[in-house]
Amino acid sequence: MKTVGIIAGNGRFPVLAAKEARREGYRVVVSAIEQEAESALEKMADAFEWMKVGELKKLVKFFRSEGVHEAIMAGKIEKVRLFKENVRPDLDMIQVLMKTRDFRDDSLLGGIADYLHDKGIDLMDSTYFMKEALPKTGVLGRKKPSGEILEDLAFGFKTAKSLAALDIGQTVVVKKKAVLALEAIEGTDQAILRGGELGGGKVTVVKVAKPKQDMRFDVPAVGMRTLKALAAVHAQAFGFEAGKTLFIDQEDFIRRADEKGIVLVGLEEGRELAAKA
Repeated sequence: MKTVGIIAGNGRFPVLAAKEARREGYRVVVSAIEQEAESALEKMADAFEWMKVGELKKLVKFFRSEGVHEAIMAGKIEKVRLFKENVRPDLDMIQVLMKTRDFRDDSLLGGIADYLHDKGIDLMDSTYFMKEALPKTGVLGRKKPSGEILEDLAFGFKTAKSLAALDIGQTVVVKKKAVLALEAIEGTDQAILRGGELGGGKVTVVKVAKPKQDMRFDVPAVGMRTLKALAAVHAQAFGFEAGKTLFIDQEDFIRRADEKGIVLVGLEEGRELAAKA
């Protein structure tokens, strides 16, 4: 039986990935980040251990003891914790940080990936077990975009791509081609709430992948918390990069977006969509 390790952050992504891995016949070994991962994972895993952010030596020791040579990172770790709490960097993590130029996501996660590779553990595409949760180009759900919404989506997509290229954030909030909020360290949902409040409703939100997105980590992902934020600010549309944005609980997300009247559109660079008739 194949074994896969899951480094579990917050949200339902790790839970769904574990379920799918088990369904595909894998033995699942979970290393869960304290104050981030869901406790339900403990009962789902064949082997389980809690750890703090930065306990790399403990992670490697656990995975090696369970025969893990391939692993995925599933679920986000709130980056603000790096500056506040829940961090216990061991000597191995300190060495990774010393080699890292900055605290940008790609730098930090790339350094950790290199460290794990050197220890005989390779990170896989984080969506390996979740390919069906990556919607393609076009409209999801019943609500179709107007011409004005499509213009804001195209503008937002271009803006978000520029932001993502700087490895700052991947989400923008716009209205009538005015930028209301750019995502930074606070994350997608807080950026939506901030931009939506400034826009006074009927805003358009766009989330994209980085220009050279490493699918091993930090893949754009949205779930019910994101939908709740969209509904709270009366957003009129949510655009996402097709094939590179992970939808958690996709069917429920689309159904509830329809109920709230929120347009969902998968966007692709260089491809335009037609407005509703």
